[in-house]
Amino acid sequence: MQSTPLENFIDYKSKTGMQCGNYSIDVPPLQAGEQYRFHFDATACVGCRCCEVACNEQNNNPADVKWRRVGEMEGGVFPHVMQLFNSMSCNHCIDPQCLIGCPTQSYIKIEETGIVVHEDETCIGCQYCTWNCPYGVPVYHEERHIVTKCHMCHERLDAGQSPACVQACPSGAIMIETVNVVQWQATQMDTQGNMPYLPDARITNATTRYTLPDHLEELMDEMIERDEHLLKPAHSELPLVFMTVLTQVSLGAFAALVLGNILALFGLSSPTWIMAAVAMLPAALGLPLSALHLGRPFLAMTAMKNIKTSWLSREALALGVFVGMMTLNILWYAAGIPKGLHIMFELLTLGAGIYGIYAQSMIYRIQARPSWDRPTTNLKFFAVAYVGLLLMALAALLQGITAAVTPLLAVALACAAAQAFFTYEDRRTLQQQDENSYQLERSERLYRDFFQRYVTVRTLTFLLGSLLLPLLVIVLVEAGVGAMATLLLMLALLLSIGSELVDRFLFYATVVPLGMAGSFFVGKQR
Repeated sequence: MQSTPLENFIDYKSKTGMQCGNYSIDVPPLQAGEQYRFHFDATACVGCRCCEVACNEQNNNPADVKWRRVGEMEGGVFPHVMQLFNSMSCNHCIDPQCLIGCPTQSYIKIEETGIVVHEDETCIGCQYCTWNCPYGVPVYHEERHIVTKCHMCHERLDAGQSPACVQACPSGAIMIETVNVVQWQATQMDTQGNMPYLPDARITNATTRYTLPDHLEELMDEMIERDEHLLKPAHSELPLVFMTVLTQVSLGAFAALVLGNILALFGLSSPTWIMAAVAMLPAALGLPLSALHLGRPFLAMTAMKNIKTSWLSREALALGVFVGMMTLNILWYAAGIPKGLHIMFELLTLGAGIYGIYAQSMIYRIQARPSWDRPTTNLKFFAVAYVGLLLMALAALLQGITAAVTPLLAVALACAAAQAFFTYEDRRTLQQQDENSYQLERSERLYRDFFQRYVTVRTLTFLLGSLLLPLLVIVLVEAGVGAMATLLLMLALLLSIGSELVDRFLFYATVVPLGMAGSFFVGKQR
C-alpha cells in the first residue's frame, strides 16, 4: 500500500531528526560550559510567518506584540536574484545588554540553561531594555504596562516539549541546539553568528547560529532591506524631554550658587536662600516627571535597585540625592552655620549633581542607538547648564544684587557658545562614514525631511534667547536700566528653555536604532 504524503513527511522527519511539527524535542543534555541557543537555517525559511503566529498564540500576546519577527531582504538582477528571510527572537546572549541596563534587575540569565528570561512582576515599564538591545527584542506591552520578550518557551523545554516557533515551522528552519560558550566566542561566532543587515553578534555575544545560502557574498552589494524605503520618527519621550532639560538647568544654577558663596569669602555679595530655592526648583519639578515615562509609575522608586551595572539606576539615585541635598541647603541658609562648612556641603551637593547628569548622559551612550552613542551627547547635556546661569542672573537682578548679573551672563554666554559648537558638531558627525552610516544617514534624513521647521525654531530661539538678548541685558545693566534689563532677561530665559526643549525633542525623535532588516510588522519596538 502506498504511503500518504503526511506519512512520508513524518518518516522523513524521523530519519533526519527535524524538530518541526513535534510536540516533543530531543536536545542533548547540557554539559559544563554549555547553554541552549536557536539555530536558524535561512536556506530553509520560506517567509510564511507561522513562527510569529505560533509564538503569539502560545504566549497570549496581541498582534502588535511580537516576540519573534521575520525580516526580508532581496537582491540581484534577474535571473540571478535572491530573497532571504530572517526569523529572529531573543538571541539569549552571553552578555545581554537588556540585563546589564535594567534598573530593576527584571532580567535573569538562568544559570543552568543560559536562557534569558524577564521577570514581569518587578518590571516598571521604563523600556530602557528596548533601547539597549541592538536587535530590538524586548517589546512594550501596552495592556500590561511592562516590557515582555521571548523566553525560549523554557517551561516547555523543561518538560521535553518543543518551543512554539520550532514546532510550528513547516520547513524546519528553526531549531534548538546546545553550544559551548567558550568555543562559540573564540572560533565560531564571527563565521556563524552573523546575518546580513543584523548588528554584529559581538555587541552582546549573541548565541543564535545562522545557516546562510552559498555564494551570498556575491550578491551582498545588491541586497537591500525590504523596508529601507520606510522611515518614521522615533517616540518623542516628552516626560524625559522635560526631566533631562530641567535637571540640567538646576545643575548650572546650583554651580552659580556655589561660585557665589566662594566669592563671598572675598567680600562680594552672598547669595540668598531665595536664590538657593530658585536653583533647586527646576530639578524638583523635572525629576518627578520621569515617572510619567514609566508603564508602572508607582514603582518608580525601585529604579534604584541596580546601581552596580545600570546607568539608569545611578542617575535616579544621584539626582535624587542632588535634589534632597539642594532642599537641605535652603535650610542651611536660615541656620546660620559657618561659611566654610556651608561651602563644603554645597561642593558635595554639586558633586552629586555632576555625577547625576553624567549618569544621565551615559544612559544614551549605547551601541544600539548610533546617533546617541557619540561624545556630543555628553557635552550637550552638560552645556544646557548655561540656562541655569541665566536663571540665577535673573534671580540676582530681581533681588538687587546687580554686581553679580554681568559676571553670570558672561559665563552663560561662554557656555551657550560652547553649546552652539556642540550642536553643530552633532549634526555634522551624522554624515561620517563608519559601520553605522546607514542609521546615522537616516537620522539626518529625519532632521531634514520631517523636522526642518523644528530645527529652524531651535536655531532662531537659541540665537535670540541664548546669545543676543543676554548681550543686550549686559549693556542695559551696566547702563543702569534695570527694569528693561529684567524684562529682556525673562524673555531670554524663556526662549533659551524653549530652545533646549525643542533640541531635546529632536534628540529623541530622530534616533534610528540598530535592528533586523526588512521587518515590516515589528509591532511595539521603538
